[in-house]
Amino acid sequence: MISSTGHAAHAGCPCCDPRLRIAADRIDLELSRRGFVAGVSASAASLGLFGPAGAHVAPRVSAPPIVFSNFQLFDGTSRTLRGGLHLLVEGNRVKHIATGEFAPPDGAQQIDCGGRTVMPGLIDAHWHAMFAVIPVSALFAADIGFVFLAAGAEAERTLVRGFTTVRDVGGPSFALKQAIDTGLVTGPRIYPSGAAITTTGGHMDMRPLSDLPRKPGGRLSYMEEIGGANIADSVDEVRLRVREQLLQGASQIKLVGGGGVASPRTTLDMWTFSEPEMRAGVEAAADRNTYAAVHAYPPAQIKRAIDAGVKCIEHGHLMDEATARLIADKGVWLSTQPFVSEDDVPPMTYDQSHRNLLKVIGGTDSVYTLAKKHKIKTAFGTDCLFSPAIAQRQGLMLTHLAHWYDNADILKMATSVNAELLALSGPRNPYPGKLGVIEEGAFADLLVIDGNPLQHIELMATPDKAFMLIMKDGKIYKNTLPAG
Repeated sequence: MISSTGHAAHAGCPCCDPRLRIAADRIDLELSRRGFVAGVSASAASLGLFGPAGAHVAPRVSAPPIVFSNFQLFDGTSRTLRGGLHLLVEGNRVKHIATGEFAPPDGAQQIDCGGRTVMPGLIDAHWHAMFAVIPVSALFAADIGFVFLAAGAEAERTLVRGFTTVRDVGGPSFALKQAIDTGLVTGPRIYPSGAAITTTGGHMDMRPLSDLPRKPGGRLSYMEEIGGANIADSVDEVRLRVREQLLQGASQIKLVGGGGVASPRTTLDMWTFSEPEMRAGVEAAADRNTYAAVHAYPPAQIKRAIDAGVKCIEHGHLMDEATARLIADKGVWLSTQPFVSEDDVPPMTYDQSHRNLLKVIGGTDSVYTLAKKHKIKTAFGTDCLFSPAIAQRQGLMLTHLAHWYDNADILKMATSVNAELLALSGPRNPYPGKLGVIEEGAFADLLVIDGNPLQHIELMATPDKAFMLIMKDGKIYKNTLPAG
């Protein structure tokens, strides 16, 4: 029997239901970097799997208040712990921090922390949610649907490592962010940049040579189609590409100022954008009341970026004394990463990438020494890429900062200091509110640590054992505390 749709009717076989065929066709048609969530949602809605479109934010299920007691508090800004407190969470906010006797609200869930440390959730200021675990070879061979599914699984692992917020500085993470925010996927808050904006031959131009020559206005490369990077070779193209990311919901913009480690056809000393081109990107971001960050390593690239009005430098490992002084004088942020050995990155299979990597590792001590000397506003990030094993080192990377900073400054950098950088997004901030601190009115993102990280920063490297409880947005995602 043939149905009116032209498909064989199988009353007892749901997988052959014409509605499922239609849904599958819609997913095939609509599954793209902009339409991934929309396509799946529309297809599921056509089957009546959930409510009508238009409910963009999942309704918060009413949950009882939660009272934490018997803990030592690191609030994200202090250099010491405080005891004798009760902490009340209502909804997704810290409602009250009380000293002395405290009467919990009726029906409140009470959590005895057993004298352990409560601290804010960690923030990674340089993360690539879509590319953290997929090897480069697989990235270009895999279906985009697989890329999204792998990123969704890694998002949950990121959260249970204690990172409740990440700033994504290059990749098509808009749909993943939406899925997390609406409760479809478990993961951290994401501040998305969207595609990194680069030039022909710049870092993140990963096209095969068979795609050359590039024709202005011609077909986009695969990396551009999936939203990993965009190529712009003129002032007008830069504006266009930046505005496209802002249209999709970018909270800040990522511009590429030179070569990079992961791009085997670039060198760290090369330049990409001219100053007018870079300024066009900065101005396009400023027109939307947010900022641009620039990938740059050596002094000349950094200076050009600052001259163009950039507010944050990513990496900066090859800076010199004069450049550090310029960054400090201009009040520009430095978002850098503590690469101390080749263990901190996946194996480099290309000779040029390996040479670039060795230069970055060789500059790590200098960049932190200069940043500390000149009191540069410095954010912590990991830049973990292309390897599940490397992604698992996210907390271990934080402990590398002990080479230059004391434990209190390390914890502050990964919480309240990083939150200050996130706040540069201004009205484009997707999560307006206090992050990186535990104080009244702040988002209820917190960890319960089995030990004192102000004395033992190495606890950050073993979240599976040391992090007894993880809460994000007032919801508990892990709780291995002994039952009271």
